[in-house]
Amino acid sequence: MAQLFFHYGAMNSGKSIEILKVAHNYEEQDKQVVLMTSGIDTRTGVGEISSRIGLRRDAFPIFDDTDIYAGIKQAETNPACVLIDEAQFLKKHHVLELAKVVDELGIPVMTFGLKNDFRNELFEGSKYLLLYADKIVEMKTICWFCKHKALMNLRVHNGKPVYEGEQVQIGGNESYYPVCRRHYFNPLIEEMRN
Repeated sequence: MAQLFFHYGAMNSGKSIEILKVAHNYEEQDKQVVLMTSGIDTRTGVGEISSRIGLRRDAFPIFDDTDIYAGIKQAETNPACVLIDEAQFLKKHHVLELAKVVDELGIPVMTFGLKNDFRNELFEGSKYLLLYADKIVEMKTICWFCKHKALMNLRVHNGKPVYEGEQVQIGGNESYYPVCRRHYFNPLIEEMRN
């Protein structure tokens, strides 16, 4: 039975490498997948899934007005799975469309993304995936400053923690650290430089 999955984790938890691995496993068995990612993330180019270890794949970009359900339904072939990276940037209607892909087309959908932003508020896509997903999987990583599990994403600018501002600022290790709760509130940025 097809299901809607939400794999979430802090920055650097391996979400993009995992989606690329899942795609490879399907394709190795000659099963077609549809790879999608947010059109907002332009770090390596629009419509590209890129892992920090250097693996990359082209993907269909999702924009605010993208109708995912219609695109999958009108596809020439029936994919074995739909894989979506940067799922935190989805809108509510996208998540509902993904649920229709699962429920009406019988195609499993696996989404990967952040749960919370740097202010520890849910992203819209994450909020609705937490509500509608059949299965929720936490992907773990360790705190930038200690060996505890990272729960949060600390935004930094010019070596200082940032707790206010626009929710979306695309960036990687230069802008965000995965951190535990303790180091979110008390980052050791100055000590790290010494």
